[in-house]
Amino acid sequence: MLEIDKHIDNFFNYIVIEKGLSNNTVVSYSRDIRKFIDFLGKNEISDLSRITNVHIVSFLVELRSQGLSSRTTGRNLSAVRMFFRFLVRENFLKTDPTINIESPKIRPHLPSVLSISEVDSFLSQPDITTLKGLRNKAMLELLYATGIRVSELVGLKINSLNQEAGYLISFGKGSKERIIPIGDTARHYLKEYLTTARPKFLKGSMSDFLFVNVSRGKLSRQGFWKIVKRYALKAGINKKLSPHTIRHSFATHLLERGADLRSVQIMLGHVDISTTQIYTHISQERLKKIHKQYHPRA
Repeated sequence: MLEIDKHIDNFFNYIVIEKGLSNNTVVSYSRDIRKFIDFLGKNEISDLSRITNVHIVSFLVELRSQGLSSRTTGRNLSAVRMFFRFLVRENFLKTDPTINIESPKIRPHLPSVLSISEVDSFLSQPDITTLKGLRNKAMLELLYATGIRVSELVGLKINSLNQEAGYLISFGKGSKERIIPIGDTARHYLKEYLTTARPKFLKGSMSDFLFVNVSRGKLSRQGFWKIVKRYALKAGINKKLSPHTIRHSFATHLLERGADLRSVQIMLGHVDISTTQIYTHISQERLKKIHKQYHPRA
């Protein structure tokens, strides 16, 4: 299996350096590729040139027999498919054994979304008379105003923000840059945080990060998740709520109020508009509920 390991190392150098995939994607692909290599080992296959589409299908069948969802199985196939395309690109293989193998059919998973009144209640929970409360208020307002991912939020640098023009520059998956409007409410609380709370957190120290903790360092994703969970409980929100729920709510509320799909796609940083289209499903589901509730013959 040493030859396979060499090709795997070259593959990961390729997706990191040339493709510029995010660290989370690389970790996920590594896990999925290793799962496939273990499958080959159990079937005593050490020669990649011997692999056919029958082996690929058998691998997918085994994953499903383990109780994995169509979504997870499809993700594994995507990783294996990219690996074999790389091998063909490098002229190690003449043909790609994943060709003509369809990804498992995945039913759209509708993410949890807050109503506008729930968002208002949630965003009103931080006590802005305290330093932490003011920082948390600014973070939550910015999250809902822009729809950025929590990893982008905690990674924002101070120079990412243009207060006067009312926008921020964020780097999403694959380090792709995009400019997102902020909005007046978020701008107000950001200004309050920057002039009042942040200098007291830093105590004369310097930091490139926009949001800092009491140790004068970058706030972690886990730390921010705990903040969200605490305020959700205080607001009495019984839905499953995570930082990503705010991103989903941002997109859904924009579309419900007439924003076009392409604009929402750009703000979310989705490469493929089909990823953004899931939010139109959410709106359609809500329309069905409204119709059923109010139409006399529904």
